[in-house]
Amino acid sequence: MARSPGEGNASPSASLRGTRETLSDSELESVGSDSEINGYVAERRTDRYGFLVKPESQGEPQDDLPVEVLRQREAKWLDMLSNWDKWMAKKHKKIKLRCQKGIPPSLRGRAWQYLSGSKVKMNQSPNKFIELDSMTGDPKWLDVIERDLHRQFPFHEMFVARGGHGQQDLFRVLKAYTLYRPEEGYCQAQAPIAAVLLMHMPAEQAFWCLVQICDKYLPGYYSEKLEAIQLDGRILFSLLRKVSPVAYKHLSKYKIDPILYMTEWFMCAFSRTLPWSSVLRVWDMFFCEGVKIIFRVALVLLKYTIGSSEKLKTCQGQYETMEKLKAIEPQYMYEGFLIAEILDIPITERDIEREHLIQLKKWKEEFGELQYKCPSRMHGSKAISDSETASHKLLTHSPSIILPPDTATGRKNKKHEEKEQEKQKAKETKEKEKQEKKKKK
Repeated sequence: MARSPGEGNASPSASLRGTRETLSDSELESVGSDSEINGYVAERRTDRYGFLVKPESQGEPQDDLPVEVLRQREAKWLDMLSNWDKWMAKKHKKIKLRCQKGIPPSLRGRAWQYLSGSKVKMNQSPNKFIELDSMTGDPKWLDVIERDLHRQFPFHEMFVARGGHGQQDLFRVLKAYTLYRPEEGYCQAQAPIAAVLLMHMPAEQAFWCLVQICDKYLPGYYSEKLEAIQLDGRILFSLLRKVSPVAYKHLSKYKIDPILYMTEWFMCAFSRTLPWSSVLRVWDMFFCEGVKIIFRVALVLLKYTIGSSEKLKTCQGQYETMEKLKAIEPQYMYEGFLIAEILDIPITERDIEREHLIQLKKWKEEFGELQYKCPSRMHGSKAISDSETASHKLLTHSPSIILPPDTATGRKNKKHEEKEQEKQKAKETKEKEKQEKKKKK
């Protein structure tokens, strides 16, 4: 059987229930039927992200960027992607700032590949995915993967049809991973991760991005004993004392194990918890800065859900507390509020690593050595880039967007050309003066 989040422990805080922008149960039962494949789906309305919505639904309040601002950001990102290695080496802080502001939707998929290092990984093994895709795969994993396909975002137009192209690509990516990492196999929480990636890139690129998430960002999360996620649960609980003493005391009082509420959050990188615009913004920062973003999101939600005496009046007990954490108030998850709070939480990579050493020591005293030996965690794009060999081929980017001359990059290039022309003219003038002096002599 595939490992579900929390297997071997108490049940996690919630089932894999999808983003909060979901359809009702009765609607989901019919999604993917033949009648929809033959045209009924076309009559449904979708939001900007491709999710089916009910005509009367209001959804999350949206703050649309002015078109001029969006175009300027696209131009800046195109410039970065065209000179990625130089930006990573000398201007990573600028990349980090731009990820915090949000990656332009048109470039998000490519940016995630560059940030995660999956583009380099794919270039180093150009035919690997094709090879894995052509293999049969282990039946014990294939059966479970097939059963899970229809559960991944069935309200998204890409995965709405059973056996449709979205589900087929999802199967290919997950099957390829079981062949690439046979010692890990398949874990159910990998399916939503892969599905989100497929919404932004083709199957081969999604596969390598999944590999980087499992190997670099969240190593050990999807291994058989789920030791890494349990260890991070302890780290989260310890960090909570610093961020929200009230929430920490409350969870301690009722002996609520972190694995009960944080398993799905962390293993699915909040893809099944937050509104979609918030998911994308969190992932933008996650790919750039690493797992500390996941910790920060969790700390924000805990702080504002059970972090005050007023909030705790309605959850005096373990059951009531768990119910409250399953139904976090929407205003705390909306993009405008959440992103500002994430950036304000004073938790760094050093805090996480320091706490990791403490909790690892305690773990060894209680249970002995970790059974699964996983590689060290990389805290974001800069750490991954620095770990790559210097011999890798420089990343090149062929822009698919033609920039008008008045965009940010266009103006910058025009000014640069004017300066170069002035320098050339000055150089020519000096040469002429030298020649005239020689003639006079």
